[in-house]
Amino acid sequence: MSREMYFLAAAMALASAGHAFAQSVTYRCVDKGGRSTYTNVKEEMTGKKCTVVSREVSVVPAQRPAPSAASPGGAKVDGGTQKARDETRRKILQEELDAAQKRLADARLKLSEQASVPGGGNGASGRLKPYLDEIERQEQNIVSLRRELGNLR
Repeated sequence: MSREMYFLAAAMALASAGHAFAQSVTYRCVDKGGRSTYTNVKEEMTGKKCTVVSREVSVVPAQRPAPSAASPGGAKVDGGTQKARDETRRKILQEELDAAQKRLADARLKLSEQASVPGGGNGASGRLKPYLDEIERQEQNIVSLRRELGNLR
């Protein structure tokens, strides 16, 4: 619920709570940042541009929209549809895993080629670092993809 709606709801609740509040006036106040709030408390109006919204407030409960099938709290998906979605996800993850394994093999080959270049010395470890980093990255990707595939079974 937005802040405006919260204050409006609070003002409406106060206005309808009893006879003492039935005579209260509700104000819409806009602060320097352009944010609106609703109040019937004079102290909250200081430094804001306020206008009378209503002298009487009717409380009408808001209706919640019906959940859609795509929403997390929505209707259940039938078994066939869910199975098809799972199979599509499994296929995509397997393709990603195959590609990551190929990239890992390529990274290992490039590291091997660089390691065999003469003139190593102290500069060799710095020269090989990007290749080692790529191998580590691909190994982590493979672990993550295998975990995701395992979660589907």
